[in-house]
Amino acid sequence: MSDLLLSFYGDDFTGSTDAMESLARGGVRTVLFTKPPTPQQLAKYDGLGAFGVAGMTRAMSPDEMERALRPAFEAMRACRAPIVHYKVCSTFDSSPTVGSIGRAIDVGVALFGGGVVPVVVGAPALGRYCVFGNVFVRNAGDAEPIRIDRHPSMSRHPTTPMTEADLRLHLAKQTSKRIGLIDVVALSRGAGGLADTDADIVFVDLLDESQLATVGRLIADSKFIVGSSGVESALMAHWNAERKGFAPVAPAETILAVCGSCSPISARQVDWALANGFADAADDMENAIRALRAGRSAVIHTRRGRPNEMFGRMVRDVIEATKVRRVLVAGGDTSGQIARALEIESLEMIGELTRGSPLCRATAPNSPADGIEITFKGGQIGPIDFFGLVRDGSAHHG
Repeated sequence: MSDLLLSFYGDDFTGSTDAMESLARGGVRTVLFTKPPTPQQLAKYDGLGAFGVAGMTRAMSPDEMERALRPAFEAMRACRAPIVHYKVCSTFDSSPTVGSIGRAIDVGVALFGGGVVPVVVGAPALGRYCVFGNVFVRNAGDAEPIRIDRHPSMSRHPTTPMTEADLRLHLAKQTSKRIGLIDVVALSRGAGGLADTDADIVFVDLLDESQLATVGRLIADSKFIVGSSGVESALMAHWNAERKGFAPVAPAETILAVCGSCSPISARQVDWALANGFADAADDMENAIRALRAGRSAVIHTRRGRPNEMFGRMVRDVIEATKVRRVLVAGGDTSGQIARALEIESLEMIGELTRGSPLCRATAPNSPADGIEITFKGGQIGPIDFFGLVRDGSAHHG
């Protein structure tokens, strides 16, 4: 464990696989766990450079978050990684009452100390840009980046709508700590250091990949960091990590796709799948089983505005009945629910699909999901034909 570079705790499942991907692409062997691992568990993985814990704090109240984070952070501290990253969505969706990033910072500072807490939200590879403290989003299909408080979906998020683009103002409603900023102009001039801002928390702008190494230099000595997968990308650039290539993803005979996301992007992806050979299982397990046994990929989904709470049990039963070996899950909360129903212990990246949603191998010793290939997709992630990419593989997808 002395070779560990960092550890991270994701506030939802899809964001956790996103952070793992950024590290794995930099050649750092990374394992994502569903519960904080022990030092003895980590010792089983040769050449391990980083590990993550996939949490569900984005959907919790501040008090629930604290009850989840304190023991998790304490367990991570025992593993002695020099950097702990609290991984949040690159759209920073949070509020004083749900998924409070401010509360997570307060807990992290209490346990890790370490002075100024840097916050890096930009993730250029995902179309997320932070400029003068304001976040802009460009999803698949957007002609240009849109300020998040004007974005047609993120400004109307059903739980944590982003009505303020200035992240300093947004976070100030969640913590009493002093908040500063290192902006793009300071970055272009080399930016001295975090302590120069005379703040407890410092946002660091990130507009394009040419700034990654500078941002990485600014945060590399921090004990506790908050932000998107831009944190891992910046550190990889600062450490001059060599890009690791993965073999093209081969096609699968059939896949099971599950969509519990309310995002318009996910809805369009489901529509594409149903128009391109996927069977419409709706939220009926038997429909999915019949389709897969007949040699057709199937989509379990709901059009009712919220995912079926039984999706996790349904997916487990479908895998057991059909032995399907590749699964796609869309939606952060749905992903966490299904991962736990499948009793997944850990994940490791095995292939690239689209940035932010890698193909992983699941370890689930007491489950029919042991050894399956699975990808967890955030609601805003991926092109319209993403379900086809997962089914047909990257080498066979045009």
